[in-house]
Amino acid sequence: MDTIAAIATAPGRGAIGILRISGPSAVDVLDRVFTPRGKTPLRDRQPGTLIYGDLRDGSGALIDRCLATFSIAPHSYTGEDTAELQCHGSAAALRAGLEALFQAGARQAGPGEFTRRAFLNGKLDLVQAEAVIDLIDAETDQAAKNAAGQLTGAMSRRINEIYDQLVDLMAHFHAVLDYPDEDIDPFESREISQYAASAAGDLAALEATYRRGRQLTEGVATAIVGAPNAGKSSLLNALLGYERAIVTDIPGTTRDTVEEKAQLGGVLLRLIDTAGLRDTADAVERLGVARSRAALERAELALVVLDGSRPFNDQDRAVLAAASAAERVLVLVNKADLPQKIDLSALSEYECLSVSAKTQAGLPELERRVGQLFAQNGAPSGQLLTNARQAEAVGRAAQRLRGVQSALDAGMPPDAVLADVEDALDALGQVTGRQVSEDITDRIFSRFCVGK
Repeated sequence: MDTIAAIATAPGRGAIGILRISGPSAVDVLDRVFTPRGKTPLRDRQPGTLIYGDLRDGSGALIDRCLATFSIAPHSYTGEDTAELQCHGSAAALRAGLEALFQAGARQAGPGEFTRRAFLNGKLDLVQAEAVIDLIDAETDQAAKNAAGQLTGAMSRRINEIYDQLVDLMAHFHAVLDYPDEDIDPFESREISQYAASAAGDLAALEATYRRGRQLTEGVATAIVGAPNAGKSSLLNALLGYERAIVTDIPGTTRDTVEEKAQLGGVLLRLIDTAGLRDTADAVERLGVARSRAALERAELALVVLDGSRPFNDQDRAVLAAASAAERVLVLVNKADLPQKIDLSALSEYECLSVSAKTQAGLPELERRVGQLFAQNGAPSGQLLTNARQAEAVGRAAQRLRGVQSALDAGMPPDAVLADVEDALDALGQVTGRQVSEDITDRIFSRFCVGK
């Protein structure tokens, strides 16, 4: 395998910029571009220590005075010889340093290639590798904690326990079949039926965590709906803290859905500002209204914005009826800074909060309530599935094991159903990477940034 190099820090100006190297020639490449300060040569230094010195290009010109470190396989992130240069965060200096590494024998790393090598060299399994990008992308404390838990193996241990027990079950069956004269405990249908039921239940419970895991990584789909000029776009801007949506006194200004993310009460919301729900002759506005209704059908939370400065009317009633398509509904009686004319008795069946998008009155209470509705409690860090690939494979394994139990309960012999056990093993192996195709790994690591 060849030696790769990349800039490992984000683009732009910063205090520190890191150049990363991995591969069989990593230390040689570092030795060609980096000269330690002092009399001790690089190769006589202790691996894992920071070394102060000069980074130079192929002609010997100084690029930066920086720190370097190296590790020897297999004691590194990738399982290969690795090295890092901790430079000043100048984009120009980092580009020059990377070019020097290329001239010294390294090549440009692809997206996720360092972590891919860690996976291929057995330093991480596939769940842990995917947790790396989840940790990089985490937008809330809870998302970061779950990713960190997966990175330390919490999810892998849970899946591997079921996988290993299924392997033991298969081994017992084949031992009885292949060595009938040996003193081996007989294989009974009841044994596999009981375990299949237990494992299927555990996997179904694990699959059910995907909903919460997806909310952590993608945000709770939240549709902001209401009649025209109720203050939906003003509310979006207030929650985001900047002017994202156009606000005017002209009804129908919002013609399409506007989507942004914001944190409320420690919960990541995927806020969708929608066109005002009303009957209209305007063809473009009708398309916007149709998209608003579609957003409601997908929403896990609907924030229904009503104008509290005017009486409750049939249009508001229609908005509330449409909002019932969402899983949860909070009614926000907006414009609390103006004299209130709305009859709250008409809203007795809904949870209502009084707010003002203009003055931000009531928004702290909205934040507190969202935190209560979507609190991420009750699951140890790292035990939530966070992507569709993992959830589909876990669900497929559970389905196969439920099929095993049903077939045995119907009187089928064990050898007739063990193919389903093998399918369940294959599905679980795809989660952790024990059994995974090249195209799956390509898709997974394509999500990564270069340098990680």
